[in-house]
Amino acid sequence: MPEAFHSLPALNALRAFEASARHLNFRIAAEELNVTQGAVAQHIRGLEADLGVKLFERLPRGLALTSEGRAYVPNIRRAFDLISDATLLLRPEPARLTISVTPSFATKWLIPKLPEFVAHNPLVDLRILASESLSSFQADGVDIAVRQGRPPFGAGLLVDLLFPQQIIAVCCPSLLPAGASEIAPAEIKDHVLLHDAHNLWPEFMEKAVGLKMTTQVRRIRFNQTALAIEAAVAGQGIALASRFLVAADLAAGRLVQPLGVEMRGTQDFYVVVPRKQRHPEPTQAVRQWLLNEGDETRLSS
Repeated sequence: MPEAFHSLPALNALRAFEASARHLNFRIAAEELNVTQGAVAQHIRGLEADLGVKLFERLPRGLALTSEGRAYVPNIRRAFDLISDATLLLRPEPARLTISVTPSFATKWLIPKLPEFVAHNPLVDLRILASESLSSFQADGVDIAVRQGRPPFGAGLLVDLLFPQQIIAVCCPSLLPAGASEIAPAEIKDHVLLHDAHNLWPEFMEKAVGLKMTTQVRRIRFNQTALAIEAAVAGQGIALASRFLVAADLAAGRLVQPLGVEMRGTQDFYVVVPRKQRHPEPTQAVRQWLLNEGDETRLSS
């Protein structure tokens, strides 16, 4: 160790000095450093004794730096900044990425898969922006989005198909007739139909089931697909949802398909990223992870 290092003051004393010089108050400095006020005062007395100079004037209401203290503090702050910069080079901060999705997509598909992503990508700090309204890549600081619709979504965007819109009916197993695996199409009218904001039941009944919707059918309406799905799990009726959103519930037996038909929709799900990205490497990592997870969901459902 160089000889000069032996004459350096203790690091904790220098931290106490820098915080006290910033606040000009031992009590506030102690709160910042999570130590007692007495410990800060002791560090300062020891530092002054070590240096052989007085760093603070003790006033009735607070502190004032002496001329020696004013000369000393800028260099101490620079030294702490150098230590901080050197540490960041060894432990880089995670890249902060914002992913824009709908609340139903977040609740039913994305959130259950996040722990595995976080475990394998410690240097990607994901912020989930879940909203029914369309978020802006520029104004909202979005790095990657899952959009439902039909391309093109705009110039300067890269688009990959994540899921086709495959609409199926789902309900709690207890709604099935005893010993049956499905509900007869003609008996659908006897059940409560759970609607979301997409209101696909009339189209589904006509195109997939081959029946017209009757006006007498009972309905409950929700503004989000995830709420309709949860109501179906609770046995409150039959919901319509994209197959991938209910894949986990079907696999776990919480939901079943009471009708052996599906409707191919026109509003597919896409992963969308700007061509010019703020953090290209982590953005591509998230994009590829989403696509890989999408492939796995389709293969298992």
